[in-house]
Amino acid sequence: MEMFMKFLVAAIVAGTPLLFGTVGEILSEKVGHLNLGVEGMMALGACAGFMVGYLTDNLVLALVAAFGAGLLGALIYGVLTVTFLANQNVTGLTLTIFGQGLSNFIGYFMLENSESGTLKLPAQITAQMADVHIPVLSDLPVVGPLLFQYNPFVYLAIAIALVCAYYLFRTKTGLNVQAIGENPGAADAASIQVNRWKYFNILLGGGICGLGGAYCSMIINGGVWLADSTGGLGWIAVALVIFAAWKPQMAIFGSFVFGGLRVLKYYVPSNVINIPIAFYDMLPFLITALVLVISSMRKSTSSRIPGSLGVNYFREER
Repeated sequence: MEMFMKFLVAAIVAGTPLLFGTVGEILSEKVGHLNLGVEGMMALGACAGFMVGYLTDNLVLALVAAFGAGLLGALIYGVLTVTFLANQNVTGLTLTIFGQGLSNFIGYFMLENSESGTLKLPAQITAQMADVHIPVLSDLPVVGPLLFQYNPFVYLAIAIALVCAYYLFRTKTGLNVQAIGENPGAADAASIQVNRWKYFNILLGGGICGLGGAYCSMIINGGVWLADSTGGLGWIAVALVIFAAWKPQMAIFGSFVFGGLRVLKYYVPSNVINIPIAFYDMLPFLITALVLVISSMRKSTSSRIPGSLGVNYFREER
């Protein structure tokens, strides 16, 4: 039982960056834009958040930098696809290559100019990212470790997901945004500012993805800079959007499930099941592929893809 509890806690911690990326991508897809640049935006956020934290010793500035870097990556995507009507798939893939390349370049430059040859976050920031302890609640048996002993990023990710769910499904603006994703021409005819809300959602989603990247570089990697710190999590997040049926609240469950797949290798006794470690490393991506295949075969109105997803909107053609 104790081992299972530790596994659940580890799954939540490992799934948090996926939650950031998935919610960010949901916001973009809800306005009809399939942004395959999630990995690139997360890489930009990972680099910006880590480097600003390393140079300033300020966690708030680091988070703002990570959000801003992801937002700027999304802005590039938005200008090309919303304003200039570039192909969304090609633009997203290019953003991923650009984000990863720029992140690794800056990291390499900083490493070359560091005296120790490594980059490690200051102790003050590391302490601020430690697991919180809530009096009474954190000390409860079973419930305490499972719900009230995580680092602040975990609670931030869950809060963002719930706020975005409320925004999309419980507000007039959110319903207008979904109308844009279903039929931008009809939304435009109803006097909804299509391009304005496209930009808003795309940029907000990019910023949230940037926070997910910062989580990777600042927490998962132990506060030490490593190249390619996002490790392909952006691609899993794109598939998780389908798994979550384009609902941010469902993304909470989905991200923690895939987080469990990422840490499963540490909790399966090798003397019981003798499977190579490489299989466990492959497992999240294998399940991701299966999710895509099964979802393409399944026809469900409750998880229907936004009607205009991947299709650019040109007002003169409506």
